[in-house]
Order: sequence, then C-alpha cells, then structure tokens
Amino acid sequence: LLTVPLLFSIFPQTKNLAYRLLSYIWNPVKSILTGILDYLPNLFTIFVIYMAIKYLVRFFRYLAEEVQSERLKLSGFYPDWAMPTYHIVRFLLYAFMIAMIYPYLPGSNSGVFQGISVFVGLIVSLGSSTVIGNIIAGLVITYMRPFKIGDRIKLNDTMGNVVEKTPLVTRIRTPKNEVVTIPNSFVMSSHTVNFSQSAREYGLIIHSEVSIGYDVPWRVVNKLLIEAALNTPGVVDDPRPFVLSTSLSDWYPVYQVNAYIKDADRLADIYSALHQNIQDRFNEEGVEIMSPHYMAVRDGNASTIPPKEGADEEG
Repeated sequence: LLTVPLLFSIFPQTKNLAYRLLSYIWNPVKSILTGILDYLPNLFTIFVIYMAIKYLVRFFRYLAEEVQSERLKLSGFYPDWAMPTYHIVRFLLYAFMIAMIYPYLPGSNSGVFQGISVFVGLIVSLGSSTVIGNIIAGLVITYMRPFKIGDRIKLNDTMGNVVEKTPLVTRIRTPKNEVVTIPNSFVMSSHTVNFSQSAREYGLIIHSEVSIGYDVPWRVVNKLLIEAALNTPGVVDDPRPFVLSTSLSDWYPVYQVNAYIKDADRLADIYSALHQNIQDRFNEEGVEIMSPHYMAVRDGNASTIPPKEGADEEG
C-alpha cells in the first residue's frame, strides 16, 4: 500500500498524487485509532462492570454449593433449592449486566442497532410462549418440592422414578425401564403421588384384598393375613400390619391387609412377595382363597306379586 505513494513522491510531477494517495490510506487508519482511543473509557467501564458481575456470580455459586452440601444451613431454605435459586440469580445478574453495558457499546444509539434489537425481541416473544410457560412451571415445581430426583412417583397414569428435572421437562423411568418425558406445564397441572416421600417420613402403606367365605372365622383370616405380611421382605414390624373388613357382601366378606414399608423403589417386588406369602400361609392352614357364590332354586308355583288391597280387605 505504501510502495506506490512513495514511488510517486520521488518525481515532482506526481508528488501531489502521492500525498493524495497517502491521505486515502492514513485518514481511515487515523480515524480508527482515534475511535479506539476515544472508546477506551467506555471499554474500561464495560470491563469493570463485567468483572464485578463475574465475581458476584462466583460468590453466589459458592453460597449455593455450601447450602446444597448442607455445610451452610438457612432456616426455611431447603438444600435442593440452592442450585435452582443460584441459576435464577445468575440469570438476573447477567441480564442486569447487559442492561448496564448496552449504552456503552459502539453504535448502540444507531437506528440499525435498535431495529435489530426490536426484531430479535419480537421473534423471541412470538416463538417462545410455550417454552417460557414450561420454564415458569419448572420453577414453580422446584419450589413446591412435590418430588426429588430418584423419587418413585405416580403422575396421572405414569408411575416410575424421577431420573431428570430440567427447566423444560421432567423424565420418569417406569418399572418396565421406559423413560417418559413430560413437559413441566403438564406436571404442574396434574396431581402427583410421591411414594418415596411417604416411605421416608412415616412409612408407605401397601394393601391387598382377599374374599373368604363366611364359614371361616374372621379372627382366623386376620391372623393369617398379618402373619403373611410380617413374613414378607420389606415389610416393617413397627408399625405392625393390620387388617380391615371392608365389606360384607351377600356371599362373602372382603378383608384388606395393610402393611408398612420403607423402600418405595421395591414396591412391585414387595407386592408380589406379599401375594405369594398370603397364598402359602392360607394353604398351610387349609383355608381356601375363593369367593363362594350361592344359587337359590325358586318354586315357580309361588308368586312374588303382592295381592291387591281390595282382596286383603275382603279376606
């Protein structure tokens, strides 16, 4: 770039042309250098804001890790709230940082820059209503604490262990090893049964019903059901199992055995073992597990139609 102007400057006839060519090269460079020097105060301000937010985010992350590991305990603040709260605070801090830095960016006052910002905001607002709804639902679920990772839950007709919670979806692994992905907005609007929480706090009650004939005393049935429950792996001795007589039908009573367990993840195995033990215990005592039905033979000569009122008075 400098060779041609220097060559022209040697000859008097082309000296003015050489100066003009040099001005074409030097003026843009001078303008760029002047712009950089003038922008240095703004650049320094942006750097200070960025570093302040960066170390503030690190401080909040340190607090979140301490609370999550339970080395720091805050009254009324659960450890599983720590990281979600940190992510919210980090997002707000970075949004605040962008708002503070924006006026110091080169060209921030130009119409093109502002037009692009409005266009991007419009696209995001129109295309992310469902996404924003799921994110808000995810935050609400986090602070509602209906379940944690690893809990055995039932969400409408889906039962399994929670394997992942994200801002958008919740994933559940069913007993058949199927991973079901459910949007958080659907989770929040549905009813959730948490088996693991009940098992941890006061014991989960499992139950099963059998119907035995009236010829077997209820005390015998209760005794056999309780013994079968106590012999089932996973059933705790305290509180003890108990039996309820749920109905007295025309042909047989219905008994419901209830037992406490502490491991909700083994729910299917414990139910299977309980049913097997009930069969074994009743077979040992010679009591048949069946629902007898009785049939009455009617004499067709007798009518069930009541006599007329006038006929009764004459008689």
